[in-house]
Amino acid sequence: MFDGLDALLLARIQFAFTVSFHFFFPAFSIGLASYLAVLEGLWLKTGKSVYLDLFKYWVKIFAIVFAMGVVSGIVMSYQFGTNWSVFSDLAGPVIGPLMAYEVLTAFFLEAGFLGVMLFGMNKVGRKLHFFATLMVAAGTFVSAFWILSVNSWMQTPVGYEMAANGQFLPGDSWIAIIFNPSFPYRLVHTVLAAYLTTAFVVGGVGARHLLKDRANSHARKMFSMAMWMATLVAPIQIMAGDMHGLNTMEHQPAKVMAMEGHYESHPDGAPFYVFGIPNDEEQRLDYAVGIPHLSSLILKHEWDAPLAGLDTIPDDEQPPVFMVFWAFRIMVAIGVAMLGIGLWSLFARWRGRLYEWNLLHRAALVMAPSGFLAVLCGWITTEVGRQPYVIYGLLRTADAASPLDAPAVGASLLAFIVVYFTVFSVGIWYIMRLMSAAPKVGEMGAKRGDTGPIRTAGITPGPTQNPGDADVLPAAKEEAE
Repeated sequence: MFDGLDALLLARIQFAFTVSFHFFFPAFSIGLASYLAVLEGLWLKTGKSVYLDLFKYWVKIFAIVFAMGVVSGIVMSYQFGTNWSVFSDLAGPVIGPLMAYEVLTAFFLEAGFLGVMLFGMNKVGRKLHFFATLMVAAGTFVSAFWILSVNSWMQTPVGYEMAANGQFLPGDSWIAIIFNPSFPYRLVHTVLAAYLTTAFVVGGVGARHLLKDRANSHARKMFSMAMWMATLVAPIQIMAGDMHGLNTMEHQPAKVMAMEGHYESHPDGAPFYVFGIPNDEEQRLDYAVGIPHLSSLILKHEWDAPLAGLDTIPDDEQPPVFMVFWAFRIMVAIGVAMLGIGLWSLFARWRGRLYEWNLLHRAALVMAPSGFLAVLCGWITTEVGRQPYVIYGLLRTADAASPLDAPAVGASLLAFIVVYFTVFSVGIWYIMRLMSAAPKVGEMGAKRGDTGPIRTAGITPGPTQNPGDADVLPAAKEEAE
């Protein structure tokens, strides 16, 4: 079935497929863990039960997302020993310890406190439970720290020594390896992207339930918090992306040339191409529509600043421009749309129509999955843009693959596709089902007569009062405030 196909291409497709699937889950769990910590902190500080209800609503979703992220991440690590054994042998002395640090710190931190966060609400004290939630949130960040350090070192390798057999060995300072030139920018950009991804999912869920019942106090609180995050973080993310781009231009100029679609050099100022069809064979951008000098203004902060093009890069060192060019533009377009939604919500808040403006709610609902598409396009821009290298400028992707036949790689790729779409589709369907149910008083599906969640919130039902009604008046009062 796979005879005649390129084993290297199949190995790259397999890794791209599995990492794309995996990336969706950390992009959500990093932001969602922090959101849970904020919700629980606000409940402890204010005593308002709406925050506790939202915590219990989203913690169920977090548990599923976290589990799918762990499972999909484990699969990726095995590929280093199967499809990319040469890379593992040559780069293992540097990246191996960094990935081990991720397990020893982040994974143990998350695993140690996850059970307390999920099942300990009525079994441990409030402060200890909140501490567990904070530790899980910290663990997701620490995990991102180490994984992005590894990836950033592959993009901007420093602090290494070359052994006689071609291995990359750590030099005198691990600090130089960990905090390599692109790492701070990539860390900030990725974590902010995770926060925005979560904000728009939460905002979309809130908007969906506001469209059905605009008086729903839980949906109002969700939507309001999500829109504040979009309003505040989207412009910061755009600035962080600009700084990341300038860093990339310094260390990986060919990637930026591909992002901009600059096949030719521009000595008197380069345009920003809004549209075009990259033609690698002819080394030109067909049907180009550009804004004169804007690229020079963005990248050099000067109107007439010269910018080099891919005509200064040997053909065998150029990345595939089409994927990089369009992935970058989709990512930027989504970022601008996120900023627009944030500003729109701010205007609606000022006009007192945040919960009544149906068009805003429909737009937020449409934008709910936008963060996932943006992080995927960002990953494509980063990873495809560094080709043909797996360690930039030092180790080519073609030289890092295992000596496998195409049928072996193709069979495992086919198995991954079938299993992933079967297993993870069920998980995603269940998450969507949970989101389709509106948050309610006394979350976690408390049975009639079970006052556990009410007592946890510090509210004791009266003798003739249905326990499920105890939070109705406080919740309404909170929304009025």
